[in-house]
Amino acid sequence: MVVKIACIVVFAAVTVLIGVISSKKVKGVGDFVLGGRNVGPWFSAFAFGTSYFSAVIFVGYAGRFGWNYGVSATWIGLANALVGSCLAWIVLGRRTRVMTKHLDTSTMPEFFEKRYNSKALKLAAAIIIFVFLVPYSASIYKGLSGIFEMAFNIKFEYCIIAMAVLTAVYVILGGYVAAALNDFIQGIVMLIGITVVVVSVLSGKGGFTAALVELSKKTADSANGMNGAFISFFGPDPLGLLGVMILTSLGTWGLPQMVHKFYSISDEKAIRKGTIISTIFAIVVAGGSYFMGGFGRLYVDANEAGAPVSGFDGIVPSMLSGTLSDLMIGIIVVLVLSASMSTLSSLVISSASTVTLDLIKGFFAPKMSEKKQMWTIRILCAFFIVLSVVLAMDKGSLISNLMAISWGALAGAFLAPFMYGLFSKRITKAAVWVSFVAGVGLVVVNLFVKFVDGTMAGAMAMVGTLIIVPLVSLITPRLNKEHVDHCFSCYDEKVEAKVTHSLTDL
Repeated sequence: MVVKIACIVVFAAVTVLIGVISSKKVKGVGDFVLGGRNVGPWFSAFAFGTSYFSAVIFVGYAGRFGWNYGVSATWIGLANALVGSCLAWIVLGRRTRVMTKHLDTSTMPEFFEKRYNSKALKLAAAIIIFVFLVPYSASIYKGLSGIFEMAFNIKFEYCIIAMAVLTAVYVILGGYVAAALNDFIQGIVMLIGITVVVVSVLSGKGGFTAALVELSKKTADSANGMNGAFISFFGPDPLGLLGVMILTSLGTWGLPQMVHKFYSISDEKAIRKGTIISTIFAIVVAGGSYFMGGFGRLYVDANEAGAPVSGFDGIVPSMLSGTLSDLMIGIIVVLVLSASMSTLSSLVISSASTVTLDLIKGFFAPKMSEKKQMWTIRILCAFFIVLSVVLAMDKGSLISNLMAISWGALAGAFLAPFMYGLFSKRITKAAVWVSFVAGVGLVVVNLFVKFVDGTMAGAMAMVGTLIIVPLVSLITPRLNKEHVDHCFSCYDEKVEAKVTHSLTDL
């Protein structure tokens, strides 16, 4: 216990110290929200990766989908790396950085306002962000509390409150500057920690080959007796696996806290480096997490209904408690803390800045001073954390369900109009409204009239709006040509060249 507590104390002390130091570098709203748009490739890439992967992935998704799909769940991690990280940087990175600076936007709602010339779109986007980032934040607290209960035997509620206080301290003090620096340190911890966990889990069952042999004896479905399905290439449910891959990979393209990382990166050279770094980071962390989760059935028994006796959220804590020493558990607790607090800081800053800049300043107090904006953002950071804690106290909510609701609604609403808005002059204001309504509507309706799994509903919302937005744009009025040309003028570059006189000019 002393060893585990020591790990937490050191981690907390470093985190708070960074918050205090970073607070001296925050001179205004631009520094607090965007880090002055001068964040280098390593910090940007680690900020992207650590915001992407949290206790939701490590505990909730790795446990649930590792149980459902076996080692084929590793495909989810690889898709996260190639689509959610690499392609996201390649497709969105440069254009997001260039256009958001050109339009002088700090948040996604502000982008929608200036790109599509509509204050109403900004208001709607701000409300959607604030409402649907809360369940995601709550899911992270739940993942954290499960690991803490396993490691320290502390009550669920106390774990959540302690983590909320620690997050609040460094985020409210240092904003994005503190978050980026902490993300870098926490990312290094995550890379080391996940490697240790995978090796320990496999060693606990005699090594990789022995673990696969034992897993092959598990049946995927008592009705059809699919022997060996959990070690097969695409697992027992390829369609369900595809749905999770889409939700967790394509979703990053439309999440405000993820896209926000491209706003703040320093230059185009940093984007190229960041692409490589974030992809490697995702392969190790996401690939390792889902691969580890695929062996969950070797550590947790199934009940009569075929579900884990520990519950899906209890699978990973059960695996760790049965295989690791106290020192290793201390390291893993710090790993999950690192993964989760980096994501929480990103969510908190994104939500608080959106409400302050897009709602309060945008509609109710347009002449608000920069000092008042800073105080408002910090107060709302605290409010957002408290609200997430209240929702996380509900023990009946599955971590993976909370994340599916959040990612599905946000990315379903924003992905298509944001991405197309960076590339196409043809996208109309009406198409953006349809995307907002369809993306959020599908996920919300599915909550009350459950026609598919929540994960599949989120994936359907994303893919559906990618198809709907260009179609609606074909039959609805275009935006003012002068306004659109102004938005896209940022991609034009004036090049001067020295030209010699030709003979005909003499």
